[in-house]
Amino acid sequence: ADMAIWPWYGNGMLNGASYNDPRKFLQTHEYKNLTRWTKEIGERPTVKRGRMVNRTSGPPEEQLRERHDASDFRTKTQDKIAARG
Repeated sequence: ADMAIWPWYGNGMLNGASYNDPRKFLQTHEYKNLTRWTKEIGERPTVKRGRMVNRTSGPPEEQLRERHDASDFRTKTQDKIAARG
């Protein structure tokens, strides 16, 4: 259940990036355990990697537009592709 809801809920709650900043509307600051859970899931290495895949905006080091191998996270992020020219 955690992984089913986090992609929808977590992104908006961590940085207000979706739905016109739902943190204010939902008053998430009042839910301490939910806030803790959201941050804990977001810090998992696998979640961080998963959020990079197919990303075309944001910091270049967090954009992995195509993933075909585990090594792509080390060698094919947009910052590394740009550095190669």
